[in-house]
Amino acid sequence: MEDETCTTPAMKNTFLFLNSLILAVGICGGPLVMRLYFIRGGARIWFSSWLETGGWPIILLPLLISYMHRRRSTTEAKPFLMKPRLFMAAAVIGVLTGLDDYLYAYGVAKLPVSTSSLLTATQLAFTAVFAFLLVKQKFTAYSVNAVVVLTVAAVVLGLHTNGDRPAGETNKDYWLGFVMTLLGAALYGSILPLVELMYKKAKQEMTYTLVMEIQLVISIFATAFCTVGMLINNDFQAISREAQKYELGEAKYYLVVVWNAIIWQGFFLGVIGVIFYSSSLLSGIFIAVLLPITELLAVLFYHEKFQAEKGIALFLSLWGFIYYFIGEIEDKKKKKKNDNEKSNNPCNDQTAETHLAIDQIP
Repeated sequence: MEDETCTTPAMKNTFLFLNSLILAVGICGGPLVMRLYFIRGGARIWFSSWLETGGWPIILLPLLISYMHRRRSTTEAKPFLMKPRLFMAAAVIGVLTGLDDYLYAYGVAKLPVSTSSLLTATQLAFTAVFAFLLVKQKFTAYSVNAVVVLTVAAVVLGLHTNGDRPAGETNKDYWLGFVMTLLGAALYGSILPLVELMYKKAKQEMTYTLVMEIQLVISIFATAFCTVGMLINNDFQAISREAQKYELGEAKYYLVVVWNAIIWQGFFLGVIGVIFYSSSLLSGIFIAVLLPITELLAVLFYHEKFQAEKGIALFLSLWGFIYYFIGEIEDKKKKKKNDNEKSNNPCNDQTAETHLAIDQIP
């Protein structure tokens, strides 16, 4: 697994597709399972945020396989490739991720999935700004249009917010959940470019194995951050009592909890994989366009209200996603055309021959 940097464009696209698929399952399934926890009797927000990264032991299996693969090539293979500089950066991002986990879990606890999901899509605007500032992400007319349209799709929800307030939810709790979700979107919108910047400033060869190690460290520190919150809030003592009173039964309570952790870990692995094989902006756009799909699933499974504003938001999100990929296709065509022009330029051949002649001079 150490040859990722030497993959062909076809293999790179394959890996990008697989990571996008994992991301899609995570972003569509994660909010639904988390909401299921809350609507059936769960009430521990710190515990729910802990579950978002608490599935980090899953990453140890592919890392172990990678290490065994490296051991076949050389007996001097190290169990972990990460250097201290990269470890510290991942640890800081992990703490920020832990804070974001809490903000997001608070929003899911107070808002319908259909609302919190589309509000989360506003992170794309922050991702775009920070990607431009931190990693010098180049913008085209297509990508700018996609960012604007996808952001507007989420903002449209603000036109009709109180109409989907859950029964028994106070106006104060609803709006607090609204604000916390937006703050979480802003924070995560900055985390994605920070991960990409970390890759660029790593000062060591980046491979997918190293990317998984980074996600492991991020998840451990995020989980540690949420563990402190659980200890302060006495969540560990409350879990067994909560399980006994869960509407679906104690066994299904723990099933929901376990799948919550597994699905969210898949989401985070998909995110860092898409960033590694493409960019933080594409990762943000994937998240933004898949959130309306989550909204439709919430309407289907939880019978949440589907106002006209949500329909408009869904249409705009799909439009922005398609527009972005049209731009990507056009950009690749231009690059291919430029490469062909350079290869067919006789000056290039003459230059190469000149360099060859100089090299042959004794």
